Amino acid sequence: MERTFLAKNPSTLWFLLALSLFTIVITLLSEAAGGGFVSTSFLKTLGKTLCLCLVAVAMDVVWGYCGILSLGHFAFFGIGGYAIGMWLMYERTRDIVVSSLETGVLPPTPDEVTQAIGTQIFGVVGSSEFPAIWAFSHSLTLQLLAVVLVPGLLALVFGWLAFRSRVTGVYLSILTQAMTLALSLYFFQNDTGLRGNNGLSGLQNIPGFEATSQDILSLWFFWASAVALALGYILFAWITSGKLGSVIRAVRDNEARVRFLGYHVESYKLFVFTVTAMIAGIAGALYYPQAGIINPAEIAPIASIYLAVWVAIGGRGRLYGAVIGAAVVSLLSSWFTGGSAPDVNLGVYVIKWTDWWLVLLGLVFVAVTLFFPKGIGGLFDLAERRKGQGS
Repeated sequence: MERTFLAKNPSTLWFLLALSLFTIVITLLSEAAGGGFVSTSFLKTLGKTLCLCLVAVAMDVVWGYCGILSLGHFAFFGIGGYAIGMWLMYERTRDIVVSSLETGVLPPTPDEVTQAIGTQIFGVVGSSEFPAIWAFSHSLTLQLLAVVLVPGLLALVFGWLAFRSRVTGVYLSILTQAMTLALSLYFFQNDTGLRGNNGLSGLQNIPGFEATSQDILSLWFFWASAVALALGYILFAWITSGKLGSVIRAVRDNEARVRFLGYHVESYKLFVFTVTAMIAGIAGALYYPQAGIINPAEIAPIASIYLAVWVAIGGRGRLYGAVIGAAVVSLLSSWFTGGSAPDVNLGVYVIKWTDWWLVLLGLVFVAVTLFFPKGIGGLFDLAERRKGQGS
């Protein structure tokens, strides 16, 4: 009898059970459910962390399994956030404008409404005209498609150009970083239609749910983030298992030999690069409504470097390792930079963690690279080996 997918991938089953238990416990302890032990702000932090775990898993597939060190995957994450943010900002502004214009003697014309919306959104950059990039911002369906298709198409075009030229290793990493930097600099400009350095704000206000409190909305987004992480994990577990996963790992270990055996290496790399970019876009679309704001700094190259650090600390080549790395580092970052961590008084100098957190993160990354190359996830392998030796 052929075993089921979960039976052949027990770590996936255990992860889904742990995620389900975590979601249930946090729900019961949340303010929305009456528990009162998990505040709304911390619930949002946990929801955002789940989104970061999803993009970390995508990064692990493209780097840990396929061997492509992409320093641009957080750009796809940001593009997904911008795509849904445009609809959120348009609809929220439209509701405000319509409500204010309805008090006039004559009902407003559609052109007057559109012009007023444009003034409200783009007045901060000295404009009132809707750029072409906002052509579909009125449609939730089309913007949701953009969340997936825009990162996917960008990754497809970039990957096709890079992989067909057989750019590999550090050169490919530099190219992905250059792509990210170019996008970031482009988004910073006021004439891009994305409000430049101001970005898109007020994204936590969901149109049609103005009467719903933030604690309820936060719980809903937390659930959506958990479901997205579960589905994404299952998808990537399926991709990395079986023959497809074997070929991808072979490309990582010895690309020339795989090509000699007759496999079209570029197609496999392009598939992985594109699919992971699309999932990163979905993660971003769930993250930024919980964050409430997105600006070009979110797409800066440093964000993609952080993503690689999370995966390295958690353990490359293990999907659960990427989740652990992203969760641990992002939660610790919130604790250290949010002012919760107490300062350390050394007498001659006071260590303020808001200033020293990045230094600490860098030291941890170096230590993991030198002494624990398999990351936190490698501890599970060590425990399993010791268990086998003991039996």
